[in-house]
Amino acid sequence: MMDQPAINTLTLRHRIPDDWAADPWAEVRPLIDGVDVLKEIHPEGVADSCRRWTGPAESRPLAVTEKTRRIMITEPTCTAGCCGALYVAMRREGDWVIWDDWENTSDSTAVPPDFRFDAAQYEAELARAAADRGWEEPVDTIARLLDQALSESGWFERWGCVLSSVSPRRAEPDLPEEIASPEGVDVEFHQVRGPGERTDFYGYELFVERGRPVEEQVRRLAAHILAGDPRKTAEKHAC
Repeated sequence: MMDQPAINTLTLRHRIPDDWAADPWAEVRPLIDGVDVLKEIHPEGVADSCRRWTGPAESRPLAVTEKTRRIMITEPTCTAGCCGALYVAMRREGDWVIWDDWENTSDSTAVPPDFRFDAAQYEAELARAAADRGWEEPVDTIARLLDQALSESGWFERWGCVLSSVSPRRAEPDLPEEIASPEGVDVEFHQVRGPGERTDFYGYELFVERGRPVEEQVRRLAAHILAGDPRKTAEKHAC
């Protein structure tokens, strides 16, 4: 009697990257049977940002169908072309999800083994991770809610602008408090112009206050931006 293939368990964990300046949002790391297998194989790699997990279920980074998808499951904070990345093919086969055909384009050629997941457990874990807010610090929650408030307001469109990003700005842990930049939220937007015209970029560097209710701070920051023409109240960037 042939041995049955092992059934693996997927767990998704939010983690603030060590180099959070490259992407201040948490990455969503896949653990296989409780082990961060990807870190062992590709230690410099970062998984997809939690911001990519906010859309429909079929758009989530690890979503699968019967058609094989080949994805970059971790990449360095520079670029895949510079330092290499880790790729895997994934698909659904009946009641199972299969990860196989790995490729490591970094200096190491080591790759994880193939994995076989129960499809129901796999899809439930993707849904759980997409809804998980337990990892958030107040600055993350403020940034997420402010992004939602600004996007729904249509305010930037009123002035011919596009909201590019809203992201948390974390305190610098290795610097004394008196010289470290305080926590806050960065808001970036640009003005839409005609073909061939220069695009103007703008940004707000907003500050948060520890100990004050999150909802109150979101209202305060949103009110500051929505009080007038953002092109006049934000800082214009050189590029």
